[in-house]
Amino acid sequence: MNYQETLQYLFSQLPMYHRVGESAYKADLNNTIALCNLLGNPQNNFKSIHIAGTNGKGSISHFLASIFQQHGYKTGLYTSPHLKDYRERIKINGQCIPEEKVTHFVEKYKQEVSEIKPSFFEWSVGLAFEYFAEEKVDIAIIETGLGGRLDSTNIITPILSVVSNISKDHTNLLGGTIEEIAVEKAGIIKKEIPVVIGQTQTETIHVFKEKARKESSKIYFADQHFNTLHAEIVYNKTPELIIKLQFVNGTHLNHVFDNDQVIRSPLTGYYQVKNIATVLMAVDVLNTIGFQMIKKKVEEGIYNIIKNTGLQGRWQKISDKPLVVCDIGHNEEGIKEVVKQISFTPHKKLHWVIGFVNDKDVDAILKLLPIDAVYYFCKASVPRALDENVLKDKALTYNLKGESFPTVKAAYLQALKNAHPEDLVVIGGSAFVVADIL
Repeated sequence: MNYQETLQYLFSQLPMYHRVGESAYKADLNNTIALCNLLGNPQNNFKSIHIAGTNGKGSISHFLASIFQQHGYKTGLYTSPHLKDYRERIKINGQCIPEEKVTHFVEKYKQEVSEIKPSFFEWSVGLAFEYFAEEKVDIAIIETGLGGRLDSTNIITPILSVVSNISKDHTNLLGGTIEEIAVEKAGIIKKEIPVVIGQTQTETIHVFKEKARKESSKIYFADQHFNTLHAEIVYNKTPELIIKLQFVNGTHLNHVFDNDQVIRSPLTGYYQVKNIATVLMAVDVLNTIGFQMIKKKVEEGIYNIIKNTGLQGRWQKISDKPLVVCDIGHNEEGIKEVVKQISFTPHKKLHWVIGFVNDKDVDAILKLLPIDAVYYFCKASVPRALDENVLKDKALTYNLKGESFPTVKAAYLQALKNAHPEDLVVIGGSAFVVADIL
């Protein structure tokens, strides 16, 4: 098989959550354990950091990978979903896994693995772990897919666990309340392994503290260590988010950072402030367990995140005049942040190319959207995508007006045609809408 034939096999033969939804989700670790046993348990041959959470875990994973790269570590990075190419899920030092590695893995194990019947995600986890072990990475940043406790990645024993935040998403699989979802995410906390929690939330703090107590794990809440003094977008040659953070008195662990720490980020979504505070907390903790992270290298790692890791889809500028941006925010909390970001972005008229998958609480999201925008309701090119006409009809009940389009591209081209140079065009609602544009 060549690479394209290999992808066709993976996409067609294996149950794939981002295409078919709930039926591809395996609520236990048996397949992953069987697969990794077959591979010789490669996940035990490299150090790792495990990242979970509802929103922000992808950005946090990429920030940490970039920081390790900046320090000279050979750094693996496993994330999902991909936006343009499957190989984006598995990288070393920002470089996607070679096509021939993917093909060779499938050809080598296809027969034996067929008896295990793994999902697409489980197969991908096995491939990533074998690749990182073969390449002898110094560290691998591993992002969970869904949840944490029963996520396929949760067979690793990391040196640090990180949970970004908790909000309602995938409630059909993870639970209908914030507390139930937190229990699933807290499942990545391992015995005597420190854990960083990005945000202190009333409904979840007791869940994380209790799980950390049971596992004898030191627990750190990033927003209890850092205050945000200031955050603004500065428009130089390229826009930057400038953040000034201050350590809360007495919470400095290692004095890596200044008491008033200034950070520059090329990711200009204001929601990155919380993610960056979480990353800095993680760095501070890493220096208590044998690493020697240097302030300058940490700052460079954050600033060079796009160059080092190839991260896309986070308030990403596509073009100017009109300003076109895309963002993969796709649940209630994520869309709240996108709406807030729009309010900070100078523009005359807002044009929103928008689509969702059919298992989201679309009504909860539509309530958040501005009624003075022009909407271009569309359907992404995955089977899970919500029908564009159904979306248009739902939106109308919230006084959101616009036209429907069978593809993201058709919607985008119409938005560009309608927009004036001073307008803003936003593309989002789903990672798959963004993927179709990119």
